[in-house]
Amino acid sequence: MATIDEILEVERLEKNIFRGIATETTLSRTFGGQVAGQALVAAVRTVDPQFAVHSLHGYFLRPGNTTMPIVYLVDRIRDGRSFVTRRVSAVQDGQAIFTMSASFQVSESGIEHHDAMPVVPPPDNLPFARDSDDPEIARLAREWSDWDIRMVGDGEVDRRRGMAAQQQVWFRSRKTLPDDPVFHVCALAYMSDMTLIGSAMTPHKDVQINGASLDHALWFQRPFRADEWLLYDQTSPSAGFGRAVAQGRIFDRGGNLVAAVVQEGLTRFLREE
Repeated sequence: MATIDEILEVERLEKNIFRGIATETTLSRTFGGQVAGQALVAAVRTVDPQFAVHSLHGYFLRPGNTTMPIVYLVDRIRDGRSFVTRRVSAVQDGQAIFTMSASFQVSESGIEHHDAMPVVPPPDNLPFARDSDDPEIARLAREWSDWDIRMVGDGEVDRRRGMAAQQQVWFRSRKTLPDDPVFHVCALAYMSDMTLIGSAMTPHKDVQINGASLDHALWFQRPFRADEWLLYDQTSPSAGFGRAVAQGRIFDRGGNLVAAVVQEGLTRFLREE
C-alpha cells in the first residue's frame, strides 16, 4: 500500500493542473479521502503560505478508478486580503469524479471556546483494529496499515442522551510525519473520510448496505499533528431514503477540538444480483 507521503505528493503538470498517483487498494473504487486529500494539496500549492486552509466542501460525483491517476484542475476563485478561495475538479478519463471548494484565511484573533472531549478509554487501553473480531474493522486495519486505528467498544462509548447513533475512534499515523503543518491538515482531510459513515450503521449492525461518500465538509479549528493520537467522535443524527448524515468532532489527546466534519453518505440496501 502507498504511504501517506506518497499519496499526498501530487505532481504539478501546469500552473493550475496537478496529478495524483493511483494506489494499491483492496477497495473497488478510489477511497474518497484520497481524492479529497490530493485535491486539497493541489489547492494549497496555488495559495500564498500566509493563508492557512480553514475549510473544504466536496462532492463525490462518480466512483474513482483505482488503477488510474487523477488529474486536479484548480480554479483561482478569489484572492482577498483575509480570505482566499479555490475550486478544484478531480478528473479521470475526461470526467469529473469529485469537486471541492477550499477556503484559506490569514491568522486572526477572535472569541474562543470549544466542546469538552468525550470521556473514553485512552488508546493505549484499546485493542488494535487488526485484532478485531469484526471483519469490517479488521479490513480497515489492513487497508490503512500505516495508521494505528483503535475503536472504542460499544460498552465504553461516551453516550449522549437523544443521539440516534454514535461511534468513537482513536487514530494516528504509525510513523512520524513531516513537521509542515499543511501536511498534517491534508493528512487529516484524507483520514476524515475513514469510518465516519460507519457511525450510521451502529444501530443496524446486521444490515447489508451499498455504502459510499456523497459529500464531505471539514473545518479546521486548531493546530494538531496527525502522527499523534486524535479522537474521532462520530454521530449520525438521521438516516433515510438510502442516505445518512454523519457528523464528527476530532480532538487531540489534550482535549482540544481541532476539526469538525459533516458528511452525507449512501446507505441504501444492498441490491440482489
